[in-house]
Amino acid sequence: MIATKALLKASWHASTGMLRTRNSHSLKEAAMPSTPLMVPIRSLGPSSRERITAHLLKLEPADRYLRFGYAANDEQIRRYAEQLDFSRDEIFGIYNRRLELIAMAHLAFSEHPEHKHCAEFGVSVLKHARGRGFGNRLFERAVMHARNAGVNMVFIHALSENTAMLKIARNAGATVHRDGSESEAYLQIPPANFDTRMTEMVEQQFAEVDYQVKKQAKQFWDFLAGVQEVRRGVQHARHQSAE
Repeated sequence: MIATKALLKASWHASTGMLRTRNSHSLKEAAMPSTPLMVPIRSLGPSSRERITAHLLKLEPADRYLRFGYAANDEQIRRYAEQLDFSRDEIFGIYNRRLELIAMAHLAFSEHPEHKHCAEFGVSVLKHARGRGFGNRLFERAVMHARNAGVNMVFIHALSENTAMLKIARNAGATVHRDGSESEAYLQIPPANFDTRMTEMVEQQFAEVDYQVKKQAKQFWDFLAGVQEVRRGVQHARHQSAE
């Protein structure tokens, strides 16, 4: 109950700028403080496919190249999003207060019987949301889920020029091998325990509460914005009739 009240209070303060212009949104978001100690990372399902597609389409050409290893066009990105298997893999996302997916990670589990205890990690963060450690947090969240799912090896396959991704791997203690333009990182992870299972449950619940609070706050501010728009229209009509 206390945590819910704290989230409501935080969401209220964070939402006060929603009625401003998009330009003020961008300026305010660019000046946001550093990443909080606990980032609400939500596990995404099929209902989030549209938001996932929108997120990936917002990536700039250079970022698409680093994320997919080739210059993915819009159609290829849509195809990738449509082929996501939520029943097999795990997709994680971080939302801002307008429920825009600003960062996401894909933990793909191996389908090969001989490598069923392996998973591959990929991540993308929108340009305006960088510098807050979201990539690292998503990797930590994915590794914890992988442990709890019985995985003992997490791989990252990236272009050698993708220094941000390789830095995430190295910071986590992964071994990185470079082969020309491509690099392979792998992290051996220990078995799950009571702490990892409980931590994942708590973090998932925290992310769900945060999402629902943001959703309710956005609905309220959207409603209020509509009321203000109607009010301005009425006032304008009165001024017109009085002339």
